[in-house]
Amino acid sequence: MPKQKTNRGAAKRLKRTGGGSFKRARSHLNHILTKKSSKRKRKLGSPATVAKADVENAKRLLPYA
Repeated sequence: MPKQKTNRGAAKRLKRTGGGSFKRARSHLNHILTKKSSKRKRKLGSPATVAKADVENAKRLLPYA
């Protein structure tokens, strides 16, 4: 049986947590930041978890994570 390949795009974007879920970065923190409040920008800097519906997909993309 050949080795499975990790999806490199997913590997750069997702990290596995201890509980088996995945951490991801939030969007909307790249440009047009002047109209966004400091509170909103601060919250966007913190990591989020992948939705429950997408976890199975993430596991398939990252077989060794």
